[in-house]
Amino acid sequence: MYKNFIFDLYGTLINIHTNESKSILWKKLSLFYSYNGAIYKPSELKQAYLEEVNKKLKENDKTKYPDIKLSEVFKKLYEDKGIKVDEQLINYSMRLFRGLSTEYISLYPGVKKLLTELKATNKKIYMLSNGQREFTVPELKYLGIHDYFDGLYSSSDIEICKPDKAFFDYLINNENLDREESIFIGNDHLCDVEGAKAASLDCLYIHSNQSRKVTKVDSDYVLWDGDVSKILTTLSSRNR
Repeated sequence: MYKNFIFDLYGTLINIHTNESKSILWKKLSLFYSYNGAIYKPSELKQAYLEEVNKKLKENDKTKYPDIKLSEVFKKLYEDKGIKVDEQLINYSMRLFRGLSTEYISLYPGVKKLLTELKATNKKIYMLSNGQREFTVPELKYLGIHDYFDGLYSSSDIEICKPDKAFFDYLINNENLDREESIFIGNDHLCDVEGAKAASLDCLYIHSNQSRKVTKVDSDYVLWDGDVSKILTTLSSRNR
């Protein structure tokens, strides 16, 4: 059995749907910015946000799979209106944005039981997720699984997304893990499976409601029914 379990988050452990285009989000967020001195109309704020995001993505030329630190975008939206902000206000702004955009969020059935069983057998648990740390950490705490993890790695940390091998290597090297003793578990055949293979990691693909439509995946293990409770028995089915 593997000693180190590296999980994708969204679509693997967390079932989430967000909608950043709905008008109520930009109405409420523009009010929040305005209450803090940065006067915006909803449409103006949305346009400024999208333009800054696209600008930063284009400027990131260190990978074919770029990410950005959204905190810098939220900060600049204040600064463009002459408002100096601290980290706390930026975090509040990002949490409001995420909360307003979230249509639903929950754990997949069996996730807590799986993590509990792994901890009980002294396995190390890590998260490697394409996303913003400022979104991920509050969501992990809200869902009650934050403390199960020995390490949390978000693509925004180094502004590189899966499937870039560099993101996987960043975790492996930082935690000093043996690749032979580690497995990656995720629901995306490209970001997760191809990325793990490039990083010389074994992989378990779990097909969920968030997965792309595929009929074949080149993974060491495959769970087509999305049943998290079957992960450990599936891994045990092949001796190492």
